[in-house]
Amino acid sequence: MTYQHTQTGRLMIFVSLAVVLLFGNILLNTKINTFIFVEMFVILGILVSFCSLNVMIDEKYLRIKFGYGIFKKRFAIKEIISAKIVKNHWYYGWGIRYCLAPPMWIYNVSGLDAVEIKTQDGEIYRIGTDKPENLEYAIIQAIKESSKNK
Repeated sequence: MTYQHTQTGRLMIFVSLAVVLLFGNILLNTKINTFIFVEMFVILGILVSFCSLNVMIDEKYLRIKFGYGIFKKRFAIKEIISAKIVKNHWYYGWGIRYCLAPPMWIYNVSGLDAVEIKTQDGEIYRIGTDKPENLEYAIIQAIKESSKNK
């Protein structure tokens, strides 16, 4: 079983465009300073990297990758014990977050829908998606296929 889906973070695209306009205005109205230019480029690169979240599942791994791949994570299918659809609270935010109560990692670019996975070592992760039913089904199928092959 293979699965692949990319969710676009429209808010991050809007924020990135607003930052480009702000930085452009700053550069037009000030003397060009190499340090400021490099700093703006780094900030914009980080923002753009969170404009999409790509989720891929194959027979061995569940992989998530933000944007062009600077931030990514991989889970061995054999280590995942469950998957269920959840709703994130609005205050969890977007991007990569660690939540203290309950303790879990959140990977999200837009919206509140997510699939929560639990691993054998007790860790909890939430993966944001605009198609939670499809992602949950794909993870559950991958877990079943992995347990057959043991």
